[in-house]
Amino acid sequence: MTDTEIIIGTYTDLSGVTVAWGVNNSNAIRMAFDEVNAKGGIHGRKIKYIVEDNQYQVPRSIQAANKLINRDNVFLLIANGGTPMNNAVMPDQLAKGVPNMFPLTSARSMYEPYNRLKFGLASSYYDQMRAAVKLLVEQRGKKNLCAMYQDTDFGRDVMEGVRDQLKAMNMQLAGETAHKPTDADFSAPVAKLRDAKCDVLLLGTIVRDTNQIVAAVRKVGWDVPIMAQVAAYDSAVAEVPGGVTEGVECMTSVLFVGKDDKRPEVQAFLKNYHDKYGRDPNFAAQIGYSAAQVLIQGLQNAGRNLTLDTFIAGMEQIKDYKDIFGSPPMSYGPNIRQGSNMSYVAVVKGGKWELAIANPIGY
Repeated sequence: MTDTEIIIGTYTDLSGVTVAWGVNNSNAIRMAFDEVNAKGGIHGRKIKYIVEDNQYQVPRSIQAANKLINRDNVFLLIANGGTPMNNAVMPDQLAKGVPNMFPLTSARSMYEPYNRLKFGLASSYYDQMRAAVKLLVEQRGKKNLCAMYQDTDFGRDVMEGVRDQLKAMNMQLAGETAHKPTDADFSAPVAKLRDAKCDVLLLGTIVRDTNQIVAAVRKVGWDVPIMAQVAAYDSAVAEVPGGVTEGVECMTSVLFVGKDDKRPEVQAFLKNYHDKYGRDPNFAAQIGYSAAQVLIQGLQNAGRNLTLDTFIAGMEQIKDYKDIFGSPPMSYGPNIRQGSNMSYVAVVKGGKWELAIANPIGY
């Protein structure tokens, strides 16, 4: 950082299995930073934004973080992609006094255990799945819950929410299967859970494996309700040709808005993103834009004398921040590092995500 510049970095997936998240998310962050720079920056400082490709791999993330921290001298990192990647990088990163802001993962380890330099944006996978299980059992009468999940830090975090809520309700899973992120054939695990007579299927999956699992379920004619979490809440899931994913539900921390949203600020975001990148923004882009706006607010609150301490104090001043997309309000404080723990329920209807329940829920 200098008197005229704040260097901010991101390592994220620009060419791997979660490329639809990493590219759109970092694009939107760059757009937000470009917008504030065009207005003169933050107290006279322009943001220099550096993005490195981690290909959704731990070794590449460590390499990228080392470059950003030790060579580029970033002031902070924002929206680093992937649960295991963040978990591997954070110990050294935090020891060097570099804040980890709003990682592109909803794992609890992004804000727990408490560290003054760790900030999560919204509800975690854990929060989302606890709320989902409570809803499915108490309001929809489900009794035989099953789960399919990635055998990764991400998938296990999803499952902790499922298991803890079931335990609180004196229930157990009727069946479960785990898979690698690169697996593509789900016919056998789907058959196993169908035989277990599951009355709802919970997914600890991202975009590609969500679509593959739903397709495998439909192929065998299994009419089971499906509930995922925010990692699967993507237009690429809603828009699968032939209505394959119709009726699939997701718990989500932040709402996806479409082209038909009439709010002027949303229309401006959609237009500016398309003009800048030649494509429509997906959900990950919205998360990035909201994360960047919250970060900008924290930097502005810090004042002209920007240091690590004044930045932390600036973040802790944020109360009931409302993004342009209608997400649950976000607040931080001296001991609060998660902006919100409430979640919306969305459902695929006609190739689009729609609200299934009007208000966000918790557990």
